[in-house]
Amino acid sequence: MDIKILHFYPDLMSLYGSYANVSVLKRRLEQMGSTVKVTPVLPGQEADLSGADFLYMGAGTEHAQKAALADFARYGQTVKDLAESGVTMLFAGTAMELLGKTITDADGKVYDGIGLAGFTAVQGNKRFVEDVYGHTDLYPEAVVGFMNKCSTISGVETPLLTELSLGFGNDGEKAPEGFHRNNVFASQLTGPLLVKNPRMLDAVVDAIYHHRDEPLPAERPTDHWAEDGYLITAEQLKLRSESK
Repeated sequence: MDIKILHFYPDLMSLYGSYANVSVLKRRLEQMGSTVKVTPVLPGQEADLSGADFLYMGAGTEHAQKAALADFARYGQTVKDLAESGVTMLFAGTAMELLGKTITDADGKVYDGIGLAGFTAVQGNKRFVEDVYGHTDLYPEAVVGFMNKCSTISGVETPLLTELSLGFGNDGEKAPEGFHRNNVFASQLTGPLLVKNPRMLDAVVDAIYHHRDEPLPAERPTDHWAEDGYLITAEQLKLRSESK
């Protein structure tokens, strides 16, 4: 199977090793027998989104986020149409906020998001810098990651993490975090998300295969280093969450 991945603004939106979400996904898909082409989308460049199997944008500073939004807005309707058709996509870190209705910066200036979802983001001067331990409805295992953001996100009806035992969620301490609808995944967890959470990587791979109506291999490749790292992190964060 030939897989087409579009990576939006890999230089502009590249905090916290965000590129590794694409790297680990590409490697996993190739291990499963697919041929994967990753095409960077740069500001001002005309990109053809048709036939894409996966769209990705990583984390950036609040300043970089506004620059990304200025260019990404022209793809807004196309991205919404692709999401409606079931194309898989992941928006990590501050990129998640671009999917919503509006972003209000720390000075009170309001920017329009692409409106894929109805939530709003308000950025302030306080940063939430902490580890996160929570759960998703996608699978039984815990989700782990790290949070460094200055925004409160309100109005998310379908969060990716339905509950947190540790960390700041969309709009409060231990509140649900991220956004998930159909095959659209979004989270402010860094680490990167798909590297630190092997089951989340599986969920994204499954979504790509199911959208292409392709059967999954009988045996899934295993990255023992990633699995071991996840188990250690999850165990330690669970202990911390239980002590609070």
